[in-house]
Amino acid sequence: MRLVRATAVQPSDDHLCVAAVLAGDPGAFRVLFDRHAADVRRFLRDLLRDEVRADEATQETFVRAHARLATLRDDQRLRPWLLGIARRVWLEEARRRRPQAELDELVDPAPSPRGELLAAEQTRLFRAALGRLSAERRGVLLLQLDHGLSYDEIASVMGMSPAQVRNELHRGRQELRALLAPYFEEAP
Repeated sequence: MRLVRATAVQPSDDHLCVAAVLAGDPGAFRVLFDRHAADVRRFLRDLLRDEVRADEATQETFVRAHARLATLRDDQRLRPWLLGIARRVWLEEARRRRPQAELDELVDPAPSPRGELLAAEQTRLFRAALGRLSAERRGVLLLQLDHGLSYDEIASVMGMSPAQVRNELHRGRQELRALLAPYFEEAP
């Protein structure tokens, strides 16, 4: 079997990169990392709410992915598979550490125009409300809102059925709506 050069692999050719890694081409795994690390890191950052821990968890995710790459089935797509590994890394991290105060949010103290200030406040309120959801519900919402995964892909990542995903998304949206309602109601 001819090894695929990492530079020759096209962006949509994850399956070729996987085959090249399994055939012993170390550059192919770098292509996979470069292609998917940002999504994995963003997912972990949103769950862990800490930049340094997200970097460490991203590295751990890819170490595990490399070790288990041969277990990737043809019917699985690489991105949801990686996010599933990232979820397991996050769960282990959460078990090791006691949860930090979920409502602690960093707000940029620099002065800004009124519109930017309002947008920043809305983002802060949304993140605070999102932080009050259960970890599973927050994960499902983030996978859909931030990562654009389908119900089936979210189900694969979260270890749920598509029906459970739909239910969690619905309940999560209801909870967010209820948590944010006081901030967006008009004054009498």
